[in-house]
Amino acid sequence: MNTAGDNALDCRVRKRLGHFTLDMALSVPASGVTALFGQSGSGKTSLLRLIAGLDRPDAGHVRLGERLLTDCDRRLHVPIHRRRLGIVFQEARLFPHYRVRGNLTYGMPATARSRFDDMVGLLGIEHLLDRLPGTLSGGEARRVAIGRALLTQPRLLLMDEPLTGLDGDRKQELLRYIVRLTREIDIPVLYVSHDTSEINAIADHLALVERGRLIAHGALDDLMMRLDLTDRLGGFDAATRLDARIVDHDTRYALTRVVLEDGQTLRVPLMSRPPGQRVRLRIGARDVALSLSMPKDTSFRNGLRARIEAIEPSPQEASANEVRLRIGGQALRARLTRQACDEMQLKVGSKVISLIRSVAFDQHF
Repeated sequence: MNTAGDNALDCRVRKRLGHFTLDMALSVPASGVTALFGQSGSGKTSLLRLIAGLDRPDAGHVRLGERLLTDCDRRLHVPIHRRRLGIVFQEARLFPHYRVRGNLTYGMPATARSRFDDMVGLLGIEHLLDRLPGTLSGGEARRVAIGRALLTQPRLLLMDEPLTGLDGDRKQELLRYIVRLTREIDIPVLYVSHDTSEINAIADHLALVERGRLIAHGALDDLMMRLDLTDRLGGFDAATRLDARIVDHDTRYALTRVVLEDGQTLRVPLMSRPPGQRVRLRIGARDVALSLSMPKDTSFRNGLRARIEAIEPSPQEASANEVRLRIGGQALRARLTRQACDEMQLKVGSKVISLIRSVAFDQHF
């Protein structure tokens, strides 16, 4: 585990929760989004409440930067309103008698006034400022709640399943706002969810929780490559992610060209975003084929130069191997038959072409 000085948050807490005991040591990096992932009842929200100061642990400590917020040995417990944490619950919890503008400015320090217009624009709530909370949709109300939390100038943002209860369209709309927000603000985020599609879109780091215990913790892309976690991460559907930047659009064929960090390009289904914007692509392991050279007369439009880092038997399919690839500084996972690996004489260190169909990019954020 990293030292406290390397992290926004460092906590080691224990608390009895009915039929099991929550006992976790968690660090949250000073940048990016850390997702707490696990089944309902695994202890995710309980840990968040201990960090927020809503509940007290039986033992342990919570440290934000160099400042102790909770220390059971010293009987120290800083009240929630003095912790400098922004908290977004499943429900918006807006003040019903304040208009949106009043909700946003409630608790906002004078030093945050210069950020008000930018935050309102980032969340797309300019047209809501004079509305009362009772007139807002669920997604609109939660965007206001996020803005209110951030305008208090917190050192850490806690989000407890903010998309729960929204329908498909509103959920996707709010998720896109949250993804954009987390990429543009310089505040670490601890995000609680049991939905793998949300985590794929938003998270940089993952903390896997089961029955009050931390099973695995690290960069999400690294954990998704670990075969020993395949069963526990089954909802991620053996996928990996590639970060890219939009180059241009081909409206004739409804395709968008993106560039990876190493300069290689991909063609993906048309995106309604401007050139220059960053995007995260999700690719299923079954959608990646390998070749020793770029084939001719093929329907594959994407061929990425890659190097094989590992070949291991698939824990799910007796006929398959899981192949871990390196493309520049990014990882990619492919699932191939053992026969194909043998006949191509693939081995660790082999240079190959990763073939990906353009239509395989079914999710991007």
